[in-house]
Amino acid sequence: MKVAIYSRAHDNQGVRANSIIESLIELLSANNCQTTLVSSYESLREDTKILISVGGDGTFLDSINIVRDKDIPVMGINTGRLGFLANINLDNLQKTIEKLVDGTLLYEERTLINVTVDGKTAFDFPCALNDAVIHKSTAGLMTVHAWSDNEALNSYWADGVIVATPTGSTAYSLSVGGPIVAPQSQNFIISPIAAHNLNVRPIVISDNVTLKLIPECRDKSEKFTLSLDSRSIECSSGAIIEIKRADFKVKSVKTTSFYTTLRNKLMWGMDKRNTYNPIE
Repeated sequence: MKVAIYSRAHDNQGVRANSIIESLIELLSANNCQTTLVSSYESLREDTKILISVGGDGTFLDSINIVRDKDIPVMGINTGRLGFLANINLDNLQKTIEKLVDGTLLYEERTLINVTVDGKTAFDFPCALNDAVIHKSTAGLMTVHAWSDNEALNSYWADGVIVATPTGSTAYSLSVGGPIVAPQSQNFIISPIAAHNLNVRPIVISDNVTLKLIPECRDKSEKFTLSLDSRSIECSSGAIIEIKRADFKVKSVKTTSFYTTLRNKLMWGMDKRNTYNPIE
């Protein structure tokens, strides 16, 4: 079995990540797996069984840029903090590798969004697992006119707008008040960033539509930033941003249910009183 490994070389936790990678390679070799370190889409072989991401959620998002449409699953080993996407802890790593080898590992498909600018592909990989974000490159409000399948939706006066997938609903969108959406819900979540109108709220719509967003700055010569996950470009005021569901999905390793992850990561149901032990 051929297994690829990816990690950010410049990670602040690089020393720890390197030691984890060494242990991971030893564990995989002991299970008759051939390992390769990869850093790009071109370096990933088509016959790779799985790509293992070592790091946090940001490293996991980088891994999506590596696998793209090759239908190779991604396993995220968490050496970061929260770990919604990189959800495998070091404590259960050996058990997970055993499931990989014996073919009992579970996977789930995740939707991506595809983005074009003025009808053209503006990124080397024009898809995102979490979100597409439009925001001003400088301080001040902007207006983002939004359409859903050519039907007028809203004009957002805000610092920007986030269009998130269900996977991205627990990322940037959540931090600006967006709803949490289960991964298989087949939706887009549109969340304004610091909206000037207080009655403007996030909205959830079907992902079988094409969204058209036209950002305008007061000074027409100003630029705005368009980000896909962790990759960004600058665009001119008035550019037409089209967002739709990508025509392929990516597979990630499923270890627990989404709701169990929410309870564990967001500490739902936790109460300090529940730690009281009457015996002590």
